[in-house]
Amino acid sequence: MRLLRTGVGVGVCTAALVLGVLAAPAQAGAPPAGGDVPALSGPHGAGWAVKDTATDSRFRGLAAVSRTTAWVAGSGGTVLRTVDGGRSWRNVSPPGAVAERLELRDIEAFDARRAVALAIGEGEASRVLRTEDGGATWAEAFRNPDPRAFYDCLTFFDARNGLAMSDPVDGKFRILSTGDGGRSWQVLPDAGMPAALPGEAGFAASGQCLAAAGPRDVWLATGGGASARVLHSADRGRTWRVAQSTLPAGDPARGVFALAFRDRTRGLAVGGDYRAGQPSPQAAAVTSDGGRTWRQAAAPPPAYRSGAAWYPYGAATAFAVGPTGTDVTTDGGRSWRALDTGSYDTVDCAPDGGCWAAGEKGRVARLERR
Repeated sequence: MRLLRTGVGVGVCTAALVLGVLAAPAQAGAPPAGGDVPALSGPHGAGWAVKDTATDSRFRGLAAVSRTTAWVAGSGGTVLRTVDGGRSWRNVSPPGAVAERLELRDIEAFDARRAVALAIGEGEASRVLRTEDGGATWAEAFRNPDPRAFYDCLTFFDARNGLAMSDPVDGKFRILSTGDGGRSWQVLPDAGMPAALPGEAGFAASGQCLAAAGPRDVWLATGGGASARVLHSADRGRTWRVAQSTLPAGDPARGVFALAFRDRTRGLAVGGDYRAGQPSPQAAAVTSDGGRTWRQAAAPPPAYRSGAAWYPYGAATAFAVGPTGTDVTTDGGRSWRALDTGSYDTVDCAPDGGCWAAGEKGRVARLERR
């Protein structure tokens, strides 16, 4: 969305995170024995440990591969990668992206070597870049030829199949598809896409305005229109159905900024009004029917939130982050507890329980035991 071509100014706060009693339900599985995954079972069990990235780039793109491996992408064409839990970071920025100062707002990584990054912007500023050697070299897989398109987010169902989404063109959101791991991309027909509302678009705030779960289901978050909506496709983006969320709407700065789905039925939506000082009294919603209907959180986060992620070892545990703090839910999104005042734009958790957060001024943190 064009509103987010430049960063939203926020302040830096403390990064201490004290998690309340977050014992994982029995059906959620347990962390690997002997590992260093936070158990999240005590009043002071875990917190964000900030990692020195030696840069002041703003990272809105984040891919958590594991406890040890993560990628971040951000302003000035910057891409960093760690394979040692954040103790050191390798600058693996694509040279062309750095030279052109591209805004990299999303990155999806399959492992320590393979990643796909999205640059946002009008026309040719929107690009997809791909690496297969840990960022040593990058190939441009897609450059947007249409000056009317503005790509915001991308997501993958698996290591081969993925989608990217653009703000509406000719009154409909545009969907880009790959079936070869991001090497090539094609625009999908829009016959199955509902009409966009006047002023409706996506937010390139955290790489989470497009979210997939399972082999075929994907959801698209919108804002800027009279309603903040969530679109769902069960066939990898060819046909869509639309639902209204309960999040703030009716202004170009309001809407759903991030989606997170634990499976094809249970999902979270977070957002609000991104302008500093503006209230966001209904900043979160929850669905249990795959996005057909959304219910307002009974106790939502206290302010705008731009990113969300489920914790792998708690069936009802998830995090939401934003410029004024981090919140946690232990009841599937019905209620949230504000636990941190640190500024983060995006959050992601790997299957092994490795959770990472990233944001302004080079801030990257990992969830660790205290």
